[in-house]
Amino acid sequence: MSKLESKEALPLDSNPTVDPKESQPIIINHDGSVTRLVKIPNTEPSQDPNHIVLTKDVPLNPINKTFIRLFLPRIALHNSKKLPLIVYYHGGGFIFFSASSTINHDFCVKLAEKIGVVVASVDYRLAPEYRLPVAYDDAVEALHWLRTTSEKWVHQFCDVSNCYLMGSSAGGNIAYQASLRVVKTVDEVDFDQFKIRGLILHHPFFGGFKRTNTELRFENDRALPLKASDLMWEFALPEGVGRDHKFCNPMVVDKEEDKCFDRIKRLGLKILLTGCDGDPLIDRQVEFVKMLRSKGIEVLYVKPEITEEHMLTRGYLKEDSDLILLTETEPN
Repeated sequence: MSKLESKEALPLDSNPTVDPKESQPIIINHDGSVTRLVKIPNTEPSQDPNHIVLTKDVPLNPINKTFIRLFLPRIALHNSKKLPLIVYYHGGGFIFFSASSTINHDFCVKLAEKIGVVVASVDYRLAPEYRLPVAYDDAVEALHWLRTTSEKWVHQFCDVSNCYLMGSSAGGNIAYQASLRVVKTVDEVDFDQFKIRGLILHHPFFGGFKRTNTELRFENDRALPLKASDLMWEFALPEGVGRDHKFCNPMVVDKEEDKCFDRIKRLGLKILLTGCDGDPLIDRQVEFVKMLRSKGIEVLYVKPEITEEHMLTRGYLKEDSDLILLTETEPN
């Protein structure tokens, strides 16, 4: 029996809802490999001149088989002004999806088209084959690649001094953790040209040992039932750690994180966090916002108007609805 197989049957440390006997979306094979039973459609990149947004894949780390999918609005080809850069980390509970997944591809196309930015969507390694912090390593490696690359679309069309890190769901968690890692090295690494201006955390995926009211109230949520959340953390966290590890629970703050918060303030990074009523994770997100504000960090917390579409596709912005319906809301 592989280490992954034995780990699969271990109980979680926070009132687990996952029954190993139930049907799972992931199978750990006897040789330790992983079979994902969820079929996810992919979209190939295209530079068709009839498309409003051009796309292409560039290697990030060939050894790790990671890449970045670039999204370039066609108007940039005829505009001398360089466009802001959004580095996007996709969702999927750390265990599903990629930068080529159709739902992520389509979202990044809309983002590039509607806002007028270049999007660099990072394809990071997934758990349980690669547990955290591997996704964070890939996230930071992508930033250093963007900072130093001579790739034409980045060098010619991106204003790398106007960069934002963005992530949906687990990608929001990754964007936050990547920012902490970057500010730790900002005094040692030359970031004169490449400047991160802020974070856009869309329904960030956080957890913890103690269940929140909304997790219990929405235990059978269609988009993120508690069983699915438990399974994702069980597969994603380093072996042997609990749910109050800082990768899962951002309320766990040590001296290193406190230093990071001071640097975030010094650099003037701003944070936009979006959530919505009816999301099982909303209590954790509100608590996270309060913690950041207590550290003196500027955070804009917004909740878009909740619709059936949002409930069914939570974790992914749809069309331009969130750009129009965002209204500033203070955490209670």
